[in-house]
Amino acid sequence: MGAAAPSWAQSALLPVLGQQAAKEAHAQAAGGAAVQAAPARAGINGQAFARLFTQNRPVSWLFLVFFLLAGLGLGRLLAFLLTKIAVRLRASNSELRAELTEGAGGPANLALVTAGIYLGLARIVMDPPVRSFATDVITLLVYIAVFWFAYNIITVVEITLKRITARTETKLDDMVVPLIRKTLRLFVIIFAVLLIAENVFRQNIATWLAGLGIAGIAVSLAAQDSLKNLIGSITILFDRPFKLGDRIVFSGFDGPVEEIGFRSIKIRTLTGHLVTVPNSKVVNEAVENIGVRGYIRRLMNVTITYDTPRVKIAAAIEIVRGILEEEGIREPIHGKIGNDEYPPRVYFSDYNADSLNIMVLYWFFPPNYWDYMDHAQRFNLRLFEEFEKAGIEFAFPTQTLFLAGDPNRKLSLDVNRDGEPPRP
Repeated sequence: MGAAAPSWAQSALLPVLGQQAAKEAHAQAAGGAAVQAAPARAGINGQAFARLFTQNRPVSWLFLVFFLLAGLGLGRLLAFLLTKIAVRLRASNSELRAELTEGAGGPANLALVTAGIYLGLARIVMDPPVRSFATDVITLLVYIAVFWFAYNIITVVEITLKRITARTETKLDDMVVPLIRKTLRLFVIIFAVLLIAENVFRQNIATWLAGLGIAGIAVSLAAQDSLKNLIGSITILFDRPFKLGDRIVFSGFDGPVEEIGFRSIKIRTLTGHLVTVPNSKVVNEAVENIGVRGYIRRLMNVTITYDTPRVKIAAAIEIVRGILEEEGIREPIHGKIGNDEYPPRVYFSDYNADSLNIMVLYWFFPPNYWDYMDHAQRFNLRLFEEFEKAGIEFAFPTQTLFLAGDPNRKLSLDVNRDGEPPRP
């Protein structure tokens, strides 16, 4: 962005400047009372302004006043019409179009006033310093109108983001929307200031940018942890590993997410304690989201004693399968996700050190924990009842001593009178 190159707004004024130069050349060639144009210089003295009145006829000033008033009038009228249209659009629930229309009112008014000044100056003869000043003023007004409109339409972005965040339960994205709006508006203001400083006030913005870069490095180093947490909150917002109210397990803490902020999240553990975790850690470690599970899986090992006959082992398996198919028990454990079915599974799975193992596996739908506990209790009571009827004993970790005098478990040993086993 070199200072020598004309801006796009200044290029638009070249026809006016050319017309003014032609008038000055015509006045000099005619030998009239017009004074030769002063050479361009950095400053504007009183003589340059005085020559505006000596070099221009009253009709030229009337021409300027006419177009200036016409621009003011048309600008006010257009702004009024746009406001009325915005009211009607808002009444018909077209909020986006209403904000866009209303936001264009002020900039359109300023643009028409600038156009009036531009057309009015077409008949005014000016010295080069005054002409340069007028060009800079018009350029400034054009920039203000453009960036004013850009500043206003950021409201449209805000409304769109609010509609998106309204569909979620978390409050984090609701807090991010104003931050995005302020950031975008600050960006528009900074960009406008830099552009106007270079093209209107002929400032070298390279040094400004260098200074901003050094300041940015200093700020980023000082607020490194805060920036990490802010980036972490934005990551949580867009990645959505969990939402407000979800039960999660993180770093040994188990409980629902009570708050999601810019710096940290708060977890209310199952013991009632409130744990605050920085967002930078949340995005860098594994988070187990229990709240989004589609079912609750129960893996249960029913253990029976080793002296259970084979017939009773088979009967125990059938008893368990029968209970799982009973009315009031079977409904929540025969779910289906997509094309996959999840029926209960019952198998004689293993020989434990002190028991025979029957594996019971089922999936409970929907994943309401207390409903699941009530269902598990009903199943357990029915299982206990049926095993008791069938004479099937549950095993527990113990050592069993078989005694010869036990009527239930007779032990017969063939020994001689000396207490020794018989010789072969």
